[in-house]
Amino acid sequence: MSDQRKNAAIAFLERHQIEFERFDHPAVFTVEEVTRLVKIDHGKRTKNLFVRDKRGRRHVLIILPHDKSVDLRALGDLTGHGRVSFASPERLLKYLGVDPGSVTLMGVINDIENAVEVVVDSAIWEAESVRCHPLVNTSTVVIPARGVRKIFEVTGHNPLIIDVPSR
Repeated sequence: MSDQRKNAAIAFLERHQIEFERFDHPAVFTVEEVTRLVKIDHGKRTKNLFVRDKRGRRHVLIILPHDKSVDLRALGDLTGHGRVSFASPERLLKYLGVDPGSVTLMGVINDIENAVEVVVDSAIWEAESVRCHPLVNTSTVVIPARGVRKIFEVTGHNPLIIDVPSR
């Protein structure tokens, strides 16, 4: 299954002529594991969170720098989502087509109904290039900023660019 997901992500990038560099590595589940096991010297490192509102009607993918701790209460207030909490693995699979540990901005390629809202921290949006998983946590791709923007454009996602509130 993971090879299929990775192949689908890479095929998406190639089909839409989005430049990328791919780095394969052991499975990583936390920022700490990435720091220890993934040796890439360029591209802004990202952390991705998938949350839902209190009623489970709205789902949000949050993309921020790897070393930033988000204040979910303040984020919910700022974006109008109200109280948000982490979505279940089942919701993650349903909406983004990924498993826990593989949450990525590329998950939007599986959100064909545009059910997921996207929030991007301004530090990520302004980066020259970013690192993310190609739907699996055994690879990392480095994508130039124009490529990230094209992913959102092609998938019909209009991200909210803000300074994500931190704790």
